[in-house]
Amino acid sequence: MMENKNSEILNDILCRYEDEDILKADGLDKAIIGVDEHTTIRLIYSYTKIIQILMEDDMTREEAEEWFGYNIQSAWFGEKTPIYCMDDFE
Repeated sequence: MMENKNSEILNDILCRYEDEDILKADGLDKAIIGVDEHTTIRLIYSYTKIIQILMEDDMTREEAEEWFGYNIQSAWFGEKTPIYCMDDFE
């Protein structure tokens, strides 16, 4: 059910901004929670959902957090680099 909602979010964003070149993070479509329109059109991803996705690939939470920090969060692809929303405040 959640995957369908996230697919709808991504499809809605891509339709609304069809003339924009939107940069996506590979394999993390289920973690998209919105879009930023401030200066460029950038996807916004949920940190919590990314960690969950990485843990589905047989990583521990600690491994997933380390992988995220080193391989995802620190990657810079210019002004269209996605935004990663830190939403893990339990």
